Amino acid sequence: MPQLETILLATDGLPASEPASEQAIDLALQVDARLLIVSVVASGSQPSEAANADGGDSNSRDSLATRAQAIVQRARAAGANANYLVWEGEAGEAIVAAADSEAADLIVVGSHGRSGVSRFFIGSVSDFVVRHAHCPVMVVRGKPEAPKR
Repeated sequence: MPQLETILLATDGLPASEPASEQAIDLALQVDARLLIVSVVASGSQPSEAANADGGDSNSRDSLATRAQAIVQRARAAGANANYLVWEGEAGEAIVAAADSEAADLIVVGSHGRSGVSRFFIGSVSDFVVRHAHCPVMVVRGKPEAPKR
């Protein structure tokens, strides 16, 4: 197996992506690889419907950077060499571009923990990354969603 020197974790830092973050940190520690956390803000993004209770946009550059910094701090506290980047653009394209630019040996990305028919779809961003990345991609399934009533 080729040596993993750089692992790129693609995340928005929200709770649903936590399993992917944990897996990426653990793997980086196991193989002594650099962990690069990448979050993507949409080009020319306007405040979205995903606003925080305080009125802030949860997908703004500042919010993404704050959440990425928190993952970096956790990874460093565990002993990993970790840094973060915030890219702008379409999520899938930006993740693939970041992986190419940073010579990533592996991309770790999360998928929604869905049940039923929706479990067959890993998500548009994850699917794009799997299909277009020039390195292996590990898709980490999120925690299952609670059944809707």
